[in-house]
Amino acid sequence: MYQRILVPIDGSFTSNLALQEAIKLAKRMGACLELVHVYEDAIYLVDENYFNYEELQKTIHDCGEKILTEAETTVKTAGIPVETRLIPSNNERIANILVEEARRWQAELIVIGTHGHSGFSRLLLGSVAEGIARIAPIPILLVRDTRD
Repeated sequence: MYQRILVPIDGSFTSNLALQEAIKLAKRMGACLELVHVYEDAIYLVDENYFNYEELQKTIHDCGEKILTEAETTVKTAGIPVETRLIPSNNERIANILVEEARRWQAELIVIGTHGHSGFSRLLLGSVAEGIARIAPIPILLVRDTRD
């Protein structure tokens, strides 16, 4: 079935649930995983009079690398072939970046966590998973956090 599974990773509990599901699928299908973390540009988050932009951007980048490294270790421990990719958002929509990465890497499935918000909270928070579901040319497996 699926040999190339893309898994967006952000370090959240929900993202880790999706990673665990992707590992199960990869074991069953003999697939490899690509773990992708997209990090935001901090320019809109800071006032340069109070923060050092370069330091903050480096910290955001380094946190993304740490998130990917931890997830990569989990996948390697499970005996699954894995690749990682850290991508700056460059002020693009994260869903668009992830779908483009799926195309570039020739992924056959995207496994992503979703908080399952509905109504007003979904309107306020938005959803990367929902954005991917609307535009992805390949199947998507949404893994929901059911703790709420």
